Amino acid sequence: MTNVTAVLEFRLLGFSSNPHCQILLFTVFLVIYILTILGNIIIISVVTLEPQLHSPMYKFLKNLSFLEVCYTTTIVPKMLANLLAKRKSISFSGCMAQLYYFISLGATECYLLAVMAYDRYLAVCEPLHYDMAMTAESYTRLAVGSWVTGVFTGLLPCLMVSRLHFCSYNLIDHFFCDISPLLKLSCSDTTATETVIFILSLLVLSSCFLLTLVSYLLIILSILKIPSASGKRITFSTCSSHLMVVTIYYGTMISMYVRPTYNLSSELNKAVSVLYTVVTPLLNPVIYSLRNKAFKKALEKIVIKHHRLHSF
Repeated sequence: MTNVTAVLEFRLLGFSSNPHCQILLFTVFLVIYILTILGNIIIISVVTLEPQLHSPMYKFLKNLSFLEVCYTTTIVPKMLANLLAKRKSISFSGCMAQLYYFISLGATECYLLAVMAYDRYLAVCEPLHYDMAMTAESYTRLAVGSWVTGVFTGLLPCLMVSRLHFCSYNLIDHFFCDISPLLKLSCSDTTATETVIFILSLLVLSSCFLLTLVSYLLIILSILKIPSASGKRITFSTCSSHLMVVTIYYGTMISMYVRPTYNLSSELNKAVSVLYTVVTPLLNPVIYSLRNKAFKKALEKIVIKHHRLHSF
């Protein structure tokens, strides 16, 4: 019979045991984390301070930026601490909390990206009805609905994983408490848990991705009907930033979680995980700030105003 004991903590193996490699990774990830926080806070501040950006599109962007701050903070600070620590551990309750916030915030991002795609569909394909369809009340319902649904999405997977038995071997071959390494570590029969998580991931990711895909197919068809090349370019520019973010996010998430079995190699698992937990939250503010003319103008306006106030 398998010796089942109560696991009080897990040890995270992380990336490498080489001290020089760990210092290099710490430096790189710390810089990325600081830039991520600063970039997303700038987006939140500019959208809040600039009245011209108080449209639903930019309010959704502010929600996404706040979510990215929370999302990356769930993973990166603990990862940075473990890169410098001799004992790279996390308590069982801390591990389950990290897993819950990771799943909930990830699901919320899916819902927000789908809602943002719907917003762009209305703006491009139904411009005459946009103000009636996307009112302040509609925006609030969609934004709050995304957050609330995300909160509930994380409950079932986290509950099922927390009820699994973990034997004396408590080494997680990852840099945070993700679903795949925890399922591999458990000495229980994980078939039911894997099946439920697979179905839930399939429902959440596929439904949001399909809604986003249909929205952009309709947008592209609408753009193709515009006679002038300049008109096509201007219309597409309002959607291109969001489309790039959607492609990067769904590409990595679907490849990781919409699989019937969790048999990805640990090193590849870590590499892909770095993309959506560390890199993507940084890319969002970079993509939106560099490719959005209205946002760049608003940022320049605030900087100039701030400079004039301090020049007197």
